[in-house]
Amino acid sequence: MPRPRTCPCGHPRPYTHCCAPLHDGHPAATAEELMRSRYTAFALGRTDHLLRSWHPSTRPARLDLDPRLHWTGLHILATTGGTAFHTEGTVDFRAHYLEDTRPGELRENSRFLRHQGAWTYLDAHGT
Repeated sequence: MPRPRTCPCGHPRPYTHCCAPLHDGHPAATAEELMRSRYTAFALGRTDHLLRSWHPSTRPARLDLDPRLHWTGLHILATTGGTAFHTEGTVDFRAHYLEDTRPGELRENSRFLRHQGAWTYLDAHGT
């Protein structure tokens, strides 16, 4: 799949300077940065990054993305912890999508933990 010019995560930076380095294996500096890279991975079909960044205690053996979903926007609503000074954090967000041609929205509060020094996605609660 070709790389997009602007980053799907909503930052004004180009994809190559935003989420692409994380998709290529660089560690996220914050839980929010990891969350944004995971949203972009869903948008681009990067299951390798999604599985690699999932905490081993909750990681599925495989991940099949729904081809009918087209992710169209991300809005970060709030964060707690998740910086270089923390071992856990949360990111509350809204993600917009089209399912076939019908618009939809996912609202979630995701939890992140450091595992072996790197931020990982643990689980989420929908709201």
